[in-house]
Amino acid sequence: MTYLSSLLGLVSVGCALAIATAAHTPSAVAPAFGTGHYQWLPQGKYNAQQSLAARFPAPAGYERTKLAAGSFGEWLRYLPLLPAGTPVHLYNGQLKGRQDVHAAVLNMDTGTRDLQQCADAVIRLRGEYLFSQNPNQVHFHLTSGNDVRFQDWLQGRTFRVVGEDVLPATKPIEAPTHPVFRRYLDQIFTYAGTLSLSRELVAVPLGQVQPGDVLIRGGSPGHAVLVLDVAVHQSSGQRVVLLGQSYMPAQQVHVLKSGQRPTSGAWFTLDANREQVVTPEWTFGRDELKRFE
Repeated sequence: MTYLSSLLGLVSVGCALAIATAAHTPSAVAPAFGTGHYQWLPQGKYNAQQSLAARFPAPAGYERTKLAAGSFGEWLRYLPLLPAGTPVHLYNGQLKGRQDVHAAVLNMDTGTRDLQQCADAVIRLRGEYLFSQNPNQVHFHLTSGNDVRFQDWLQGRTFRVVGEDVLPATKPIEAPTHPVFRRYLDQIFTYAGTLSLSRELVAVPLGQVQPGDVLIRGGSPGHAVLVLDVAVHQSSGQRVVLLGQSYMPAQQVHVLKSGQRPTSGAWFTLDANREQVVTPEWTFGRDELKRFE
């Protein structure tokens, strides 16, 4: 295997995705959210009472951070979940070996191939958000550094990998439908991973964590966890987060269980004075929090 081929093959190898989102203060019911925002769902199947915000209220003494309408953080806050008690399945339908690390499972398809692993899950959620806002905004880098724009892909401009080279290629012109978008993402998943994703993000201090930030270590092995929600203690200012991940092999994206006190449940305390952020299946350094520009 050539260097570039093996580099491109990092495709999420050794990754686990964890997601934490900033929480909303007033209501657990999503403000006019629905299938239009989460386009992988069948029409009319969005249930606000099974959203992240509804299922995970802020801990006592904490208040969800205020988020701009239409922001990535708000979109994450109201992600649809499967019913409480749902186990995590792999892409092939088998149960994940560990069923003790999740507090909820996202109501989102995994695909039928071993592709949507750690960084891929972050890419999937970020891509789905951008697609719901403006498909022309969607673009991601491959591990090789090539920037692949969905708009170009629709217009018939794609790529092929030959040895160590990523070469231009053509394909039929297509409409910006969600099934076409999913095929584009599968191509990204195949040639991107924690290394390429970490290069797209900018470092932020742990104490300034916001919904949509990513705990990430690029490489092989590597891992990525998305911050789905954030709440702030009303007197101390301490921040707690909800985290979500996928892992190896590809599996359903799930909200992580923290087990931390005093909040316990799914809320993780992020202490800016500690050197590490410990999650059930990965430990990050305090300097490994990053943000989409």
